[in-house]
Amino acid sequence: MIVDVRTYTLVPRKMPAYLEQFETKALPVMQRHGFVLLGYYTTVIGPLNQVVHLWRYDSLADMEQKRTKRDADPAWAAFLTATEGMVMLQDDKAMAPVRFSPKT
Repeated sequence: MIVDVRTYTLVPRKMPAYLEQFETKALPVMQRHGFVLLGYYTTVIGPLNQVVHLWRYDSLADMEQKRTKRDADPAWAAFLTATEGMVMLQDDKAMAPVRFSPKT
């Protein structure tokens, strides 16, 4: 198993609009293509205007296959168009659990 940790820094004052677009447009597409959301968070203390989302995959190959299917979905392109200009920075990490980590 791996966990993809994605951190997006949004343009100030765009958080509500971005979250609405993600919930209504992106999340259904991702769920349709088998993505497993472990958590979706906004910062309370620390760098402002950030969302952090965690996705579970069986392997890097599983992540790649799911992303390829998602990227070919026209509804995904609609989400990207709807959120154009809202994201300033993106950070992406693939994390592997150590043997004593709780299974999710």
